[in-house]
Amino acid sequence: MCGITGIVHMEQDLRQQERLLRQMQQTLIRRGPDQEGVFLTQQCAMAHTRLAVMDPLHGRQPMETTAGGETYTIVYNGELYNTAEMRRQLEQENVTFQTTCDTEVILQAYANWGPGCVEQFNGIFAFAVWEHSAKRLFLARDRIGVKPLFYAKIPGGLVFGSEIKALLTHPEVPHEIDQTGIAELLLMGPGRTPGYGVFRTVAEVKPAHCGYWMQGQLHLHPYWELHAAAHTESFSQTAEHVRELVQDTVRRQLVSDVPIGTFLSGGLDSSLLSSLANQEMQRQGKELHTFSVDYRDNDQYFQKSHFQPTSDPAYIRCMERYLGCRHHWTVLDTPALARALFDAVDARDLPGMVDVDSSLLLFCREIRKEVTVALSGECADELFGGYPWYRDPDVRRVNGFPWAQSTAYRMQFLRPEYAQLLDGQAYVQDAYEKTIRAAEKLPDDSPLEARMREMMKLNLDWFMQTLLDRKDRMSMYSALEVRVPFCDYRIAEYLYNVPWEYKDWEGHEKGLLRTAMQDFLPAEVLWRKKSPYPKTHNPTYLRAVSELLSDVLRDTESPVLQLVRRDMLERLLQSEESVQWYGQLMTRPQIMAYFVQMNYWMEHYQVKIHI
Repeated sequence: MCGITGIVHMEQDLRQQERLLRQMQQTLIRRGPDQEGVFLTQQCAMAHTRLAVMDPLHGRQPMETTAGGETYTIVYNGELYNTAEMRRQLEQENVTFQTTCDTEVILQAYANWGPGCVEQFNGIFAFAVWEHSAKRLFLARDRIGVKPLFYAKIPGGLVFGSEIKALLTHPEVPHEIDQTGIAELLLMGPGRTPGYGVFRTVAEVKPAHCGYWMQGQLHLHPYWELHAAAHTESFSQTAEHVRELVQDTVRRQLVSDVPIGTFLSGGLDSSLLSSLANQEMQRQGKELHTFSVDYRDNDQYFQKSHFQPTSDPAYIRCMERYLGCRHHWTVLDTPALARALFDAVDARDLPGMVDVDSSLLLFCREIRKEVTVALSGECADELFGGYPWYRDPDVRRVNGFPWAQSTAYRMQFLRPEYAQLLDGQAYVQDAYEKTIRAAEKLPDDSPLEARMREMMKLNLDWFMQTLLDRKDRMSMYSALEVRVPFCDYRIAEYLYNVPWEYKDWEGHEKGLLRTAMQDFLPAEVLWRKKSPYPKTHNPTYLRAVSELLSDVLRDTESPVLQLVRRDMLERLLQSEESVQWYGQLMTRPQIMAYFVQMNYWMEHYQVKIHI
């Protein structure tokens, strides 16, 4: 994994802007501390920071090749999981390679096949290719949106980068939020509308989109989407198909020239990936490293709930015995969690999922001491239907985002001068309805199957993107490459058309996945009820974030008070009312922390309100 950034401009000589380019590059150094490279021409300047995973010696970027009379230069962030197949196909077309890295495969695929190459890739990626003679820039992002790619139009040109901070370094990208940015922060946060970058001129290449910037214009288009089709396989055939897909994607994603491990929470998804990875590593004569997180005194303060019926450690120890691998524990405490709220903003460039972010950031920092690459179980719930909002008929029928039913409450925090500019309910509802309209259906779908397609589309485009944002930024902050096997687009394509009866086989959440993979886990883990990402239950965390919010209120110059009502923040401190801000992951302590993060973000990023 890496960081990429660049500028294209038709009216300036970018060879005179190397200092600016290197400043943009340095903002991404955490993503790629191993190597740096720059490319400078009159109309295009690009920079790269490399985390060397494949062919560390020869995979330097920017990388250049010539084909058909044109010269191409690439900067690339990601991993291509079908590198071997792509390489063989290109070699059959008389392409010769100088390295064994996937960067060269992507570059040669583009040089020989053009923009259609992205449809052949299985991987997680964001890349830019400059065509020297045609003087045009090609941008592309992977189908699911695992790797980020932001851009901002400037007078006469375009700035792009892996993270927003790289764009904000450019003097012509304003640190401003407008009415839409306010709506994103207060109504959608910590999620974001696909394609939006919150800052006024910052946008995002959407997942599964690519296109050209040329002659002062950027034209992006989708190259992949989910299509509805009849499912003709029996349940046993479907389970076999799922088993083959999951095994294949794990095998592909274990390819690495550096140490590799897995996250292990004791839940179904991470345990399954760890088991499959362990088998493959043993076959190769290697030892798997697994990693778990817990919180100091959580055994004392844990209280089971509908959402979190069991605590993780007992299941982790069960898997530790089952796998016999080398296991590592990280135990986090409240002071470190609270301090890391600010590092998490620096990593995400926005207020985020607060302690769920900060704990992952600290966890990844510890994992990076042992391995460079790790596999994680994100996104199985979105694709296999594991969340309560899939399975509870009452929640399923809700007209709106099931994890964000707090719009009226959120609007109360806005200062009146901004609240009157926004119809909060309409903003959220329009986004919701646009998404469900885009969920392709079959004419003979039952109401239940039609709704489940909508639910999968909502989760894929929204909730899953928030989690992928979190995973990329918190891990890359410590230069840890995290791969997410369940995000293989082939799994998404297949499951979009699997009937709900199969996914919820015999009334078990993710019953299809459990049945398909039953030979790879001990029964107590295989049938364990879903438990979300572990968080602290220690009451000292509430006290810590209360004190941080009190500090914000004591300072009359706190920038968040330009946007948010003081009386509502005071009420948040004093009242024990607990509203779900973003599903069950964010209630009163996390809402406090969100506004603490927002204040830090406005101050640290020098954010101005532009209405």
